[in-house]
Amino acid sequence: MRMLEVGAIPTAALTDTVADGDDPWWAVAATQIQAHTSAPRDVTQRKTAARAKQETVPQRGVMVGGEFAPLAPATLADSGISESQIEGLILKFLLNVGTASGRDISDQLKLPFPLISELLRRMKAEQLVGYKSSDAINDYVHQLTPLGVERTRRYSEVCTYFGAAPVSLADYIAAVPQQSLRRQQPTSDNLRRALADLVISRELFSQLGQALWAGTAMFLYGDPGNGKTTIAERVTAAFGPYIWIPRCLSIWGEIVRLYDPSVHEAAPISEPENEVKIDQRWIRIKRPTIVAGGELTADHLEMTVSDATGIIEAPLHMKSNGGTLVIDDFGRQRVGTRELLNRWIVPLEKGHDYLSMPSGRKIQIPFDQLVIFATNLEPRDLVDEAFLRRIPYKIEVRDPSEEEFRELMRMMSPKLGVEYREGPVDYLIVKHYQERSRRFRYCHPRDLLLQVRNFCLFHEQRPTLTNEAVDAAAHNYFSIMSW
Repeated sequence: MRMLEVGAIPTAALTDTVADGDDPWWAVAATQIQAHTSAPRDVTQRKTAARAKQETVPQRGVMVGGEFAPLAPATLADSGISESQIEGLILKFLLNVGTASGRDISDQLKLPFPLISELLRRMKAEQLVGYKSSDAINDYVHQLTPLGVERTRRYSEVCTYFGAAPVSLADYIAAVPQQSLRRQQPTSDNLRRALADLVISRELFSQLGQALWAGTAMFLYGDPGNGKTTIAERVTAAFGPYIWIPRCLSIWGEIVRLYDPSVHEAAPISEPENEVKIDQRWIRIKRPTIVAGGELTADHLEMTVSDATGIIEAPLHMKSNGGTLVIDDFGRQRVGTRELLNRWIVPLEKGHDYLSMPSGRKIQIPFDQLVIFATNLEPRDLVDEAFLRRIPYKIEVRDPSEEEFRELMRMMSPKLGVEYREGPVDYLIVKHYQERSRRFRYCHPRDLLLQVRNFCLFHEQRPTLTNEAVDAAAHNYFSIMSW
């Protein structure tokens, strides 16, 4: 893999707060972000601004194969966090494992060994750690001293975290626009590949493509069973496949967990030899698609702290930066519709959000994702005109035509292990749709074919479309349904 481009990464204006190096890390005021830029309202202007904004403070990022990658820090100062915070992570790790070599500590904190080795020598001079034995070249097995144990307990009272070292908020903010969906222009071929396993009308395909190219929020609305959620979950694949995110952040000396295996899918990369050293505190993931349904609450939109560990969890929209956030079944969330809309009306327009830390401080973070509201309800009944104005694309997902329904039956049959026959499909359409004035839905072919397969397997028959199997499936499926 060749390094194609190395350049400066834009960031917000910074204000440094100086603290005594002997202070514990939780007393050290981290770099405060003072970014108050707003995205241009015009889509073309916003895309141009995202590409042109390449000055201000140089940051540690490189372009590898056309893809952003974080550059490993060369010094402790380059890490963007205080030495006392790294010290706390080392002490808590040693308290939990008993003894560890410098390279083991380096692997745990995801920081280069030379940086960790330098700090360990200082900690030994301060009698926080001692050498138990020698290890590999220029390395030792370390253990805590009584003074180190006492200091570790003070660190642990605030936060028990001792995983990968955090990334500064400034470096995270600088990296987000480099990986933004708005920097890309998905083509019709990109979208066609993303929706390859779906049957989509030409009109709907065009509307989706326009919305993706703009990179703005959209409404997907229409009757249930027509694939709104399925479409929303796939459109992210029309963009670049991967982004880098920090495993966790340091904000005002507090640990904020950003990488979440429950919503992020890791995509490891082998480090290129003799080229660029990747900052292992970051992790490459598939561009995220996060779906929030009826379980969404107001707490999911704010920083939340665990009383047991002291670790802060990033809100859902922060975890979805660089990807897609799907609000499924919009209007049925546990958080009120008006409360949700009021919470996001400014972020959707300005491209940033303000969050309150548990300490009470306010921070500004990027709001940089494709937000899709999927609903079975009429958007005009859910939101007012002021909010609809900020959602420029309102796309209705309509019922399939008879031709599309037949195509779905042909496409789904082999995937579900059912032998396709045209005659029983004609019979299904006439008897169970036309005679009953029933409308087609995109979900019907899959659901009915599953019923056909189960009917055949139970009766020890080869799964095949027959009139008898179709009648059984329709009777089970439509018995108490009006559509």
